[in-house]
Amino acid sequence: MSRGQSQDCGVPSSQPPHVLLVSFPLQGHVNPLLRLGARLAARGLLVTFTTFRHAGLRALPDDDGGACVAGRLRFEYLRRSPEDDDDPGRYQDPSDMLRHVAGAGPAALAGLIRRQAGAGRPVACVVNNPFVPWALDVAGGMGIPCAMLWIQSCAVLSLYRHFYSSPEAFPSEADPDAPVAVPWLPAVAADELPLMVRPEYARNLWGDMLRAQLGGIGKTVSWVLVNTFHGLERSAIEALRPHTPVAPVGPLLEHDHHYGGDEDPAAAADDNDGCVAWLDAQPPRSVVYVAFGSLVNIGRGEMLAVAEGLAGTGRPFLWVVRDDSRELLPGDALAACSGGRGKIVAWCPQGRALGHGAVGCFVTHCGWNSVAEALAAGVPMVGYPWWSDQFTNAKLLVEEYKVGVRLPAPVTRDALRACVDEVMSGPQAAAFRIRATAWKEEATASVADGGSSDRNLHDFVEDIQRSHGKRSEG
Repeated sequence: MSRGQSQDCGVPSSQPPHVLLVSFPLQGHVNPLLRLGARLAARGLLVTFTTFRHAGLRALPDDDGGACVAGRLRFEYLRRSPEDDDDPGRYQDPSDMLRHVAGAGPAALAGLIRRQAGAGRPVACVVNNPFVPWALDVAGGMGIPCAMLWIQSCAVLSLYRHFYSSPEAFPSEADPDAPVAVPWLPAVAADELPLMVRPEYARNLWGDMLRAQLGGIGKTVSWVLVNTFHGLERSAIEALRPHTPVAPVGPLLEHDHHYGGDEDPAAAADDNDGCVAWLDAQPPRSVVYVAFGSLVNIGRGEMLAVAEGLAGTGRPFLWVVRDDSRELLPGDALAACSGGRGKIVAWCPQGRALGHGAVGCFVTHCGWNSVAEALAAGVPMVGYPWWSDQFTNAKLLVEEYKVGVRLPAPVTRDALRACVDEVMSGPQAAAFRIRATAWKEEATASVADGGSSDRNLHDFVEDIQRSHGKRSEG
């Protein structure tokens, strides 16, 4: 069934527990929660995925009627109030979107939960992700158990937890450059901290939403599922567990979008620019794959530096330049890149690209989804962090996972070329590749039958089923 179609799910009266996934409407939030939904549906649960409609989202149905894929994965948008503008492209600025979602979300979610009950699909559990803390309040107020999918690393979660409990240990306006020491984590310099614990961001709307989100742990939230795996963050996980019910269930990868079956025709159809076919024609481990996520705009000058640096490597490269960023790339540079050994596309199936044998290096903004996907694919990285948790992730991939280097900011042509050369052919290149391959093997084992992430997901599903059974009997 295509993503835009709706159908009657045909749920019998003896239906399984119904899990409602509530996401903030940004692609980096949607993707891991949607992949978790696919895994839960594959284990026999009925799953409904919801968020506010937003024009920038991929991989979601276009209609509001709900959809069903492989029988037990549904989609239904949160409905805005009648007086609100329903233009999905209205909130282009993320902060404007955050304000709107926080204002309209609680009533919209309560209405959705009531409609599910009226349709014979009462919600047994609500799972949210960061920046929709009101979902926990709504569910808790309706007596529905709650869980959270933490979409960043356990190391970053530990930093946030310590910040909210011991803010005096973190940089202040009086001492903005003070390093931070957190048990079981390496010392973190001020410029390696996630933005939400820095003085200028800790009390803005994003910081307030995150504080509210994590404040629900142990109150309304009984499970904190994390898009990571135990072997990758063993120390951070064990340090968190006495205080936070963390359960690694990752890596949550793109192939989970198949919703069962070996091929995803919709994903193949999305590759309109022929990225995979182009990769097929390149030598093994020769391609530099470049992508800065769904939000980062690095600016005109840095775009030109990246273009010149990639051309200067003399290597084939696949560069994802979103439509809203393409105007930042001068026409002559665009033509030179496209006409040489490079391929510039507006979008690429990232999981398939990273898993392709032709890719030898990933130049990334260090969003956690991208870092996890690269580790699971065994691809070394050049990190160029920009926002949020990306600075900490860059530190981790260089110093802890040891699979790459960090590109200094602002990027220059020569620095990019040097970093790519260091990762792909420098003295440490073989070591980077060996370690990346080892992380790939450990990630694969964690999600395989009986692996650590597989067991955690199994326990979560069993907990939902037990709770659902008790409520049904009552």
